[in-house]
Parts: sequence; structure tokens; C-alpha cells
Amino acid sequence: MTTNSKIEWTECTWNNVTGCSKKSKGCRRCYAETMSRRLKGMGQKKYQNGFQPTIHPECLMEPLLWKKSRMVFVNSMSDTFQEAVSDDFIRSIFQTMEQADWHTFQVLTKQAERLHQIAPDLPWPKNIWMGVTIESGDYLFRADYLRSVPAVLRFLSLEPLLGPIPNLDLSGIGWVIVGGESGPGALPVSEDWVVDILDQCLLAGVPFFFKQWGGRNKKQSGRTLLGRTWDETPTIQQSLQKQFSKEEEKDNG
Repeated sequence: MTTNSKIEWTECTWNNVTGCSKKSKGCRRCYAETMSRRLKGMGQKKYQNGFQPTIHPECLMEPLLWKKSRMVFVNSMSDTFQEAVSDDFIRSIFQTMEQADWHTFQVLTKQAERLHQIAPDLPWPKNIWMGVTIESGDYLFRADYLRSVPAVLRFLSLEPLLGPIPNLDLSGIGWVIVGGESGPGALPVSEDWVVDILDQCLLAGVPFFFKQWGGRNKKQSGRTLLGRTWDETPTIQQSLQKQFSKEEEKDNG
């Protein structure tokens, strides 16, 4: 576990898988790849394979040892649903999350098709939030797969945002995170793209979290949008009310 995570929308991370294979344009400047190689160079045992996908069964029970309730980002250094991770290991991850019900787990993937396929075989207690990454309009289909998942809260990470997303379907979505690409050679993010997504979230009543402008020096670029920071986070109650309202609309329609 990494306490006091620098990722603004979580508290700590739980990496039972490290390393990954690149899936789409948003993987071009992967922070996890850079960090994995750095940690390997430092002699960190967990990263002896660098960015090669590696499972860590010895880490599966860690959350059960953390007595204080935490917001936990699952596999920030990998992708839980990548092909290198077996169905059985994914089920083991979810079983641990189900047992550690005093924590809230945030699972994020670009492998939306795999998520859709295996979701019926996984437990979905209310402490598991499921999200997909959408870096541009080319990947909106990932949200459609996400909507098929029976998670109590589904969220979108629009990071790194590589283009405008003017027609974002937010039905069944309880949270949106936006951030620009960071690191050397990072592509700039347009304020117009971000403001348009903010407007769509406000219209749909979906909590909006702006993580960063990114760039080569993301700290210097900051994370202020329209003169303020946007740190909205969802609650289970909000998500359930929204889902109930949608179902009621369908019944009355």
C-alpha cells in the first residue's frame, strides 16, 4: 500500500498487479511505465520485471489488514482487466474487496470489453466503484460497456484528455474526472474541451473533478478551472437516487 497518494481523487493505492501493455492513445506517455522502470533501477523487488505485466498474489490480502477506512485506487500501476491477468486472479481481487467492506475501492480500466465479459461472474458490493478511461471521442464505446456493469457507482476518467468530447452520454454515470496529459512531450489540453465537459456534467447533475492541466510541469500548470478548483466527489446515496430516478422515468415512459 502507498499511503497519502499523490493522485488527487484517492487516498491510497493497492497494487496487486504491476506492469501493463499499451492499449490506446492515452497510453503513449504512461506515468506507470516511467515509474516502474525507475523503481526497478532503485532495486524495488516488486518491480524487478519493470513494466512487464506481473501479478502479486502475496498482496491480495493487504486491505484486510488496514483497520482505518480508506479510499483505495486499485492497481494504479497497471490495469486489472488486461489479458495478462487471469479471470481467477481478478475474481480473487474482487473477493478481497468484498470482504474489506469498510474501504471504498476505485477500479479503473481501458479494457472495457474484458470488464463487460467477466462482470457477471464478479461480486459487486456497494464499496466497489468501477470506472473506464476515455481519452477522446474515439473511445466512447467504453462507457457503453461500463453501463452494463452492476456497480453501485460507475465513473469516467477523461485523462489524459486528448480531444473534445462534445456528446458525452452520462446516463448511468455517477462521477467524471478530467485531466490533461503530463510529462515530456505532453500534448496541450484545450480549456474549451474541459469547460464543455464541465457544462455537460452540470446539466446532468454528475459530480465533476478536475485533476490537472498537465504539461511538462503539471505542478506549475496547476488545476484551477474558471477561477476555482473542482473537487466534487460522489456519494453512494446520490448514485442510488439517480439510478432510481432513471428507472422510474423508464417505468413511467
